[in-house]
Amino acid sequence: MRKFILDTDWWTDCDDAVAIRLLCNAHLKKEIELLGININACMAYSIPSLDVFTRDCGVELPLGLDHQAVDFEGSPSYQEHLARSRQPLRYNENAPGSVDFYLSLLNNADDNSIEILSIGFTQALAALLNNTVHKELIRQKIRHLWIMAGKWDENGGQEYNFCLNELTRRSAAVLCENWPSPVTFLGWEVGHSVLSGRNLPDGDLLKQVMNDHGSPKGRSSWDPMLALLAVTENPGRAGYRCVYGKASVDPQEGRNFFVPDPCGPHRYVVKEQQDSFYADAIDSRLVL
Repeated sequence: MRKFILDTDWWTDCDDAVAIRLLCNAHLKKEIELLGININACMAYSIPSLDVFTRDCGVELPLGLDHQAVDFEGSPSYQEHLARSRQPLRYNENAPGSVDFYLSLLNNADDNSIEILSIGFTQALAALLNNTVHKELIRQKIRHLWIMAGKWDENGGQEYNFCLNELTRRSAAVLCENWPSPVTFLGWEVGHSVLSGRNLPDGDLLKQVMNDHGSPKGRSSWDPMLALLAVTENPGRAGYRCVYGKASVDPQEGRNFFVPDPCGPHRYVVKEQQDSFYADAIDSRLVL
């Protein structure tokens, strides 16, 4: 069974919650094994809200938190409402830091057995590359990185996860230059017009998250599209074609660039189907 670790900002947007529900359901159906979730943007209710949400999904997982990731402003009402809707079992102060979280999971994994899904900022992953021993562990254990970031329909494009602030820009540059496994990017242009998270049943905590965000009729599907792509594994079957090459990010402005190369270590995906194809595929997986 394929094994995944999720790295999410779990921040002010709600598409993270749609992606997490999709992954939890895939875990329960034994399509994948979700080993744990790291949060890369530290808010007051980060861990308690995610603890409540994942347990409501029927999954109990190790959770990590980048305690230093306080460079991101915002007061997401969905996090507080989740944390107060049930009794959390875990809180920010007792969550392991991101590096310790990853080392714990990777040290216990078989070689070339782990896939990482990144649907937020990349500094927690980039931090692992700053240590030679940790980087070698990634090379040994990680078989693929799936990442929602970048804007690949133009060279020099700018996208939030890469260009938000100095930390995200530097981290993205380090990751693109040094990450040792193959990487698949799903860019802003892919998910913006695809709305998912529609028609959820009353009483569903995911519906509460969507309403709190102000997206009761669905939200752009950047994160759940990456999650479904990764679970499907085969881009063609998931409705995409791939462009192969080498990605880079300017650490000053966060602009992404791509040099095509059929033998390159990176690839980004391009939609081949109508938006409804992806939206319906996501929504069909949100309620078991």
